Amino acid sequence: MNEKLQEAIKLIEDGYHEEGLTKVENIIEGADDETKRTIAELYYELGLVDKALILAEDLMFKYPDHGELFAFASECYIELGKEEEALDMLNEINEKDPAFLQAQLLLADLYESQGLEEVAEKKLLEALKHMPNESVLQLGLAEFYLNRGDYQQAISYYKQAVYQGNLPDDLPVDPQVRLAEAYSASGQFEEAIEHYKEGLKKEPTADGLFGLGYTSLQLEDYITAVDAFNKLLEQDPDYTSAYGALAKAHMAMKNWDEAREALKEGISRDEFNEELYLEMAKLQLSQGETEDGREFLKRVIAMNPSNVSAVQEALFYYDDVEDYKEMLELIRFLDDYHEFDPMYERFRAKALFEEDDIQGAAQAMDVALSSSDRDERLLEDAAMVYLANRQKNKALPLLEEVLSHDPDREDIRFRIEELKEI
Repeated sequence: MNEKLQEAIKLIEDGYHEEGLTKVENIIEGADDETKRTIAELYYELGLVDKALILAEDLMFKYPDHGELFAFASECYIELGKEEEALDMLNEINEKDPAFLQAQLLLADLYESQGLEEVAEKKLLEALKHMPNESVLQLGLAEFYLNRGDYQQAISYYKQAVYQGNLPDDLPVDPQVRLAEAYSASGQFEEAIEHYKEGLKKEPTADGLFGLGYTSLQLEDYITAVDAFNKLLEQDPDYTSAYGALAKAHMAMKNWDEAREALKEGISRDEFNEELYLEMAKLQLSQGETEDGREFLKRVIAMNPSNVSAVQEALFYYDDVEDYKEMLELIRFLDDYHEFDPMYERFRAKALFEEDDIQGAAQAMDVALSSSDRDERLLEDAAMVYLANRQKNKALPLLEEVLSHDPDREDIRFRIEELKEI
């Protein structure tokens, strides 16, 4: 490398950016093409993409057969938001060019980012036909399918890439860990664990450790989960989603104090993390700390009225303690924010019924029954409300539906016969 350029880079690395960049500018005019290429890459790394592109375009005119220059220019165009120019550059690179593989991967990424998934997939598959043993392409297809949620296809290509070998050492992802992610996402947890452990031998990344911990939770292997989450948080204490997962593992083992400490630490690092407040509320309610638990639930819902899990937790709690005034207050708060779910209506109906607003309860039940989730409890509750509202014509079919689900319910059979006689 040019000695003056080395000096300039050293200045930049030491924090003397302006002085270093001035030196770089002074070098360009008399520099050879190799040095200009190095400077272009330096500019790109420093975020000075427009300057990098000027040098790249100059070199492209001199070396029109060098596909790697077109690929580099396309990356600059992408960074500058000029996708069409990037596409033109990449499509100039022919199959025999050493940069063809890089070009196809960039094209696929670009098409995928534009929502043209079928085109992206086609590009990768066509490239694989030309280079069927190219593990980087297999990995690219695996990444594409994983992002799309096509986990079985992703697994197939990750396995090919892993067992084919010949992957670069500087990959941004570990193929074994990614294979584990695909297995975990498809519910194949045992296989996922195997590949997480294999991938993490090389480098215990934060995301990999989280995946191992999460998958272990699904398998109810709480000791492994706790170990993985603790290692992750030692490495990165600000990985706040791990605190809630760690607390769940501790709660499953009835380690209440450890769970509480994990949640407290997580909340201290991320005071707007709804999941942590919700888990703290569940912990407190399970331990009989009802007032504190209620307050944490209220906090979550105030932060985000769309948090259905928190709303459900609160509604079930109010139902258990028969606090129908609080239940109605919560539902009306949700109304103010236009939050709707048929499930909320069944609770509204119950609360109104208990508060002797029978007509309002019946109207709420009409909405609740529009849900596809017509369980026996809902059908029975609705029938009771309709009967109280003198709507036997609505109640009778619901009771018959309950009996069809459970023919052994003699109490329901008796009630139906009784109503038919009236």
